[in-house]
Amino acid sequence: MDTSIATGILLGSFIVLILIKVPITFSMILSTALTLIYIGSPVMTLVQQMAKQLNSFSFLAIPFFILMGEIMSVGGIATRLFQFANILVGRFTGGLAHVNVLASTFFGGISGSTIADVSSLGPLEFRMMEEAGYDKDFSIALTVSSSVQSLIIPPSHNIVLYSMAAGGVSIGSLFIAGYIPGALLAISLMAYCFIVSHKRKYPKSGKVPFKEAMKVTKESLLSLFSMVIVIVGVSAGWFTATESAAIACIYCLFISLVVYREMTIKDIPRVLGGTVKTLAMVYALIAAAGAFGWTMSYLNIPSSATKLILSVSDNPIIILLLINILLLALGTIMDLAPLVLIMTPILLPVVKSFGMSPIHFGIMMMLNLGIGLCTPPVGTALFTGCAIGKRSIESVSKALLPMYVPMIVVLLLVTYIPTITMFLPTLLMS
Repeated sequence: MDTSIATGILLGSFIVLILIKVPITFSMILSTALTLIYIGSPVMTLVQQMAKQLNSFSFLAIPFFILMGEIMSVGGIATRLFQFANILVGRFTGGLAHVNVLASTFFGGISGSTIADVSSLGPLEFRMMEEAGYDKDFSIALTVSSSVQSLIIPPSHNIVLYSMAAGGVSIGSLFIAGYIPGALLAISLMAYCFIVSHKRKYPKSGKVPFKEAMKVTKESLLSLFSMVIVIVGVSAGWFTATESAAIACIYCLFISLVVYREMTIKDIPRVLGGTVKTLAMVYALIAAAGAFGWTMSYLNIPSSATKLILSVSDNPIIILLLINILLLALGTIMDLAPLVLIMTPILLPVVKSFGMSPIHFGIMMMLNLGIGLCTPPVGTALFTGCAIGKRSIESVSKALLPMYVPMIVVLLLVTYIPTITMFLPTLLMS
């Protein structure tokens, strides 16, 4: 068996299948099967590795996080978080732009999903900002870019995927590590909004009456408590990630049905249907990536890639810059989850070789690939925002261009200043 030919078959067929627009899951399965046939390994190995990849207790957290996001989308939680953000920052110049960013921070800290963020908050944000005189393309672009926080502010099922791909890195530590980078991203986007709002003379929001403000605050804090259940429970060791996600789901269901009463029993089949649909895609992807990753390991591709990258330079600054450029480029043509599952085994040994923590690298990767979700041609958050706002991808992408500056600045800060990511995990999880 010629390893170089087998590697060429695996990667070459995968790239060709992606280019001809075969779904990513089937691309990984077919390229793995072709490689196994060439090396003379039973194709049953493919099935075994796919099944083995899903045989992990930690993956049980994923359906609960997805279900929690679905409940929030239907149960009125998104609206109340938007109203709460308006009370906090709506009085500043460009108030609704700041509200947009802060609402995404709150919602992302509960749902962990960029798509749920854009699809739940988007319709309300687009309508209110347009009525207040904001440019519609600007509103959509801001909603899309601020949704990136959903990936790094816990809880996030993609962080669970990274934890498994990285060999079982502490999910609690990864959750806590995302807070400061998430706050930095929010502040940088709000600073950009402040500058643009002054230039374009966007208005402030009206003052909210005190009684209404107290009511909204009370209801919003009930929603935000679900985030506390997950983070405090996991960090303190009271629950596993799976147990905390399950408890938070029950809590969100209770406040949506009983407290807010914007969700009814009749909505439950629709919520469960949306969860199962998303979960089927995620689990199929995890299984396919498991077989694909096993084949890469069998062919020593990760170690070869490590040697190749380290041969370019022995300077960690240069290597991290190259890794960021690579991930940014891949993020524009592939979705986040498969990239996490494929690239983590390849790149993690590289960064560990010069002492970078897997927790630090995980947050850097999530932020990096999150930017890809805002970028064509495969920017799912961008496509969702354009579909809801009924605007062309070209016009929204043009409005989005200046927003890449604060996002990339934060990415570089997170990459090169480990304390930003590691301060809270070191303080709280030591």
